[in-house]
Amino acid sequence: MSQKIRIKLKRAEKIVKAVKATGAIISGPIPLPTHKRIYTVNRSTFVNKKAREQFQLSDFKRLIDIYSSTAKTVDALMKLELPSGVEVEIKV
Repeated sequence: MSQKIRIKLKRAEKIVKAVKATGAIISGPIPLPTHKRIYTVNRSTFVNKKAREQFQLSDFKRLIDIYSSTAKTVDALMKLELPSGVEVEIKV
C-alpha cells in the first residue's frame, strides 16, 4: 500500500501509540495554531454593570503524517476508540 496518510486531530496520544505498534513510520504530532474563544459576561445581572468576567475555550490541534502504512495500520486507525468531542480528519 505504502501511501502517505495525514491526520489532523485534537488528541494525539492514542493514535501515535496505535500506529507505532503496527510498525509504520510516523512524523509528528506537529502542533498547529491554537484557536481561542473568549466570552465576556456581566458578573451581576442588575447592579455593577462595569464588573465583568471573562471565560476562554481553547482548541489544541495536532498534525500527524504516517509513512509506509500497511493494512494493519489502517485497521488499527479504524478500530481506535476516541472520546466524544474529539474530531479526526484523515486524508490519504
